[in-house]
Amino acid sequence: MNRSSHSNTSTGWREWVGLPDLGVDWIKAKIDTGARTSSLHAFDVVEFERDGGDWVRFAVHPWQESRADAVVHESPVHDRRAVRSSSGHAEERLVVQLRMRLVGQIVEGEVTLTNRDEMGFRMLIGRQVLRRGFIVDPAKSFLGGHAPRETRRRNRGRA
Repeated sequence: MNRSSHSNTSTGWREWVGLPDLGVDWIKAKIDTGARTSSLHAFDVVEFERDGGDWVRFAVHPWQESRADAVVHESPVHDRRAVRSSSGHAEERLVVQLRMRLVGQIVEGEVTLTNRDEMGFRMLIGRQVLRRGFIVDPAKSFLGGHAPRETRRRNRGRA
């Protein structure tokens, strides 16, 4: 019995995600039920104050094996959190609120900023977003569809 007030949407273990607040139409993300909060590869992270509040400016490389097409974004700092990575390393991370397009749904969620250069995916989608009506099928990929061929080639470093 589904006790949720909204219908469930299936997602695979990896999906193409959009980040409309950043103007990023396509970034490949791993769906990670082991992570509470989503995380995004960010670099050149600079904190600053605006109108009495804490803000952060950061850059994102949307492609997995490329430094091309970097996007710079500014956002209010939502929180600061100690996060333990899958390797057991603990670090304090800045948290921002971002809208994400996941399998055709737009959801807003908390996203930690971290260096994911050594990771296979530039983004992880965690439980805080997934519990909004997403069911993960670990045997499937890209249930929300594939990025256009040119985008997939850029993601593999073959622009």
